[in-house]
Amino acid sequence: MARLKVTQTKSAIGGRQNQRDTLRTLGLKRIGDVVVKEDRPEIRGMVSTVTHLVAVEEVE
Repeated sequence: MARLKVTQTKSAIGGRQNQRDTLRTLGLKRIGDVVVKEDRPEIRGMVSTVTHLVAVEEVE
């Protein structure tokens, strides 16, 4: 199954509360943090909420 490598590239300061909560749910706390998650619709939805704050790559 495919996996997504999500890297936080920008700060959540000044962002909406739901965007800050989404970053925390993904496991991202600060700029430069990287998490690898399963490629599922729930994760894709969370990433789409914060696309301007993260970089996403597909990894095997």
